This record gives sequence, structure tokens and C-alpha cells, in this order.
Amino acid sequence: MEVAHLLSRRTLAMSGSGIRRAFELGAKLKDPINLSIGQPDFPVARAVKDAAIHAINADKNGYSLSRGIPELTARIATKLHNDFGWHFQNSESDIIVTPGTSGALVLAAMATLNPGDEIIIPDPYFVLYPAMASLSDAKAVYCDTYPDCKLTAERVERCITARTKMVVLNSPGNPGGVVNTVDECRDLLDLCRRKNLLLLSDEIYDEFTYTDARTQKAAKPENDPMLKCPSPARFPGAEETVLLVRGFGKTYGNTGWRLGYAAGPKKLIEQMIKLQQFSFVCAPTPLQWGAIAALDVDATLQMQEYQKRRDMVVKALSPVTGLKAPGGAFYAFPKIPEKLGMTGLEFLEAAIERNLILVNGGTFSQRDTHFRLSYAVPEHKLQAGLEVLVSLLSGG
Repeated sequence: MEVAHLLSRRTLAMSGSGIRRAFELGAKLKDPINLSIGQPDFPVARAVKDAAIHAINADKNGYSLSRGIPELTARIATKLHNDFGWHFQNSESDIIVTPGTSGALVLAAMATLNPGDEIIIPDPYFVLYPAMASLSDAKAVYCDTYPDCKLTAERVERCITARTKMVVLNSPGNPGGVVNTVDECRDLLDLCRRKNLLLLSDEIYDEFTYTDARTQKAAKPENDPMLKCPSPARFPGAEETVLLVRGFGKTYGNTGWRLGYAAGPKKLIEQMIKLQQFSFVCAPTPLQWGAIAALDVDATLQMQEYQKRRDMVVKALSPVTGLKAPGGAFYAFPKIPEKLGMTGLEFLEAAIERNLILVNGGTFSQRDTHFRLSYAVPEHKLQAGLEVLVSLLSGG
């Protein structure tokens, strides 16, 4: 059978993940220094593993409700009330547990975007954002955020048209690790309210916010006195305009469990639940029980270790690239010095020749002038990679 003519235009228009391509390019390397994959390198906490194992042994292995097990949605509702001050009349219909944050993003796009509608995404962007538009036969509008990678109201407003329905904010961000300020979050929320647009706040890296970027208090600071990452969801009434997307994989090191959640406008969440019934069905049931235990885990020590690695990256690369300290996540997105005359892909190829795997900036952007490195690796590997990078960036 000839399959080519059966394939849809939407799938043919999408390219594979450049992150995976980078990994494949380095697959033949012997013991490479791999700074390409954004996956935490710390183990899942014992209590979280035990909770999932107990659920499996207790035969909690069937389908859950499409919105998630009530015990988990109730815990999430309490967390969001303490953190954001959000009030939920019924956590079982106001929150949806999804197969990873990617599941939440895809469901949100399917529930809001019609063919021809527009979704504004930052450039550079997480690789799924353009695909959210493609999967919905909508159009991704790229908002240029160079050189600081900040999605601001001023920049977004220039991109709005009569077809715009959604704006996507990712803070802390991938690939740049950039964290928006309180004022930037407020201004973006105000803009979306004025224009009647959905503001999707992708906060998968919410706990990976470093001390210098934590500037906003929780709604109930007596429950969590540590300053938090600024978010448009922290302002009064935000639950009517903001679709908040968060997850478990990055914070608790269980990326393969595929668990995320979304909360926000009730009518939108209801439609996302309906769509999940006919697509993913539900998030993995026994692992949802593990996620309840994860919400009791203190990840402070892991965050401190990652901040130390962040500082290593900035100290090494700032003199040769002008890199500013990322406020969160575990990535750096340096610009390749113009004197080298190299694209991001060419720089990636040069790095692979030295047993180092990175991701070229064109994977995350309409331009290919930067590269992304992940410092979610053991310190000795990171140090070895930084030594290679300093040599390459210095023209050595």
C-alpha cells in the first residue's frame, strides 16, 4: 500500500523534536557529555515510590475518572488555594489531572482553537507550542522576545489580531530559564483581560525558581513562608482568565510517570475533561496516588544544588557569551559569538566532534543564533562540558 498520500498535512508540516535529533547525533559517541536532555538527575523520593507501589499492590490499576482521582484533585485544590488564593467550589470539576503537562497543553489547544485561530507564543519557545497550533489547524504567531527572552505585554500587544485567542507564557522558561517579574506578569494579565484572551501560564518549572528570582508571596504565607515564583495566577480573580498548567515530573524527578494538571476557567476545564475522555482517557491511576505523596516532599535541597550548578554555568560562560544568570529551570541559552561565524547547528556539530551533546537554538526558535544546554547532570559532567564549551566559544 502507498501510505504517503494518506498522511495528513498537519503531520507532514511538523518536524521531529530537535532535542531528540541532537541525542541521535550523539548516539554513536562513547560516554558523551550529554547536556541536551531536560530531565532531573535526582531520584524519586522513597515515600513517592512507596505510595505508587502500594497503589499497584492494592489493585488500584484500573481507569480513574478522566479528571483524576478525587483524592489528588482535592490536594491540588488545597495547594492552589494556599499558593494563589484560588477558591474551588468543586475540585473534581475545576481541576484536571493530565498525562504530563504536555497533555494539558494539547487539551487546552483542542478545547479553544478553531482552524484559522491564532495562538501567540514566545520566540524562543518550548518545542510543543508551535505543535499546539498545528494539531488544531490554527496558526502560531511568534512573539520575538530577544535578546532577554521576556514575554512582555508590550511585545505581545503588537502580535494581537482579530483571530487571537490565546497567549502562552512560560516562566521559568525553556530554553532560556528566564523568570518574568511581578510587574511583567501583572501587565500581561491586564492585557489579556482587556482583549478577552486566554492567558495560559505554563509553570512546569515553578519550584525551579532560584533565590534571586523569588519575589512574590504565596496567598497564605503562613503555610509556606518562602517567597515564590512570580505568576499572573497570583492576582485576584486570575482563575477567570488564566489557565494554570503545572506538573510533577520536573520537581519530583519522575518525568516518565507523565503527570500534570491544569486549573482555571471552569467552562474550559469542563471541555478539557470531555476531550480527555476521548483521547488520553486518564492519567496513570497508580501513579496519581504517588503524586499525592509527592506534594508532601520538600525539594529545597535539590533546588539549592541546581542553583549551585546554575552559578557554575554563568561563571564559565558569561565572559565568553555575555550570558545573564537564568532565574529558573535548569537551562542556559547563550548566544554564539558572531566572531565564530557559526549557526547553532554548526556549533552543535562542532561540539559533537568533541564528545559534547547540546541542542541548537533553531530547535526552539525561528532563528539559529544560540544553543541550549541543560545542567541537570552530575557536577563532574557539567564541569567537563563547560571546559569544552569555553574552548569552542573562545575559538579554540
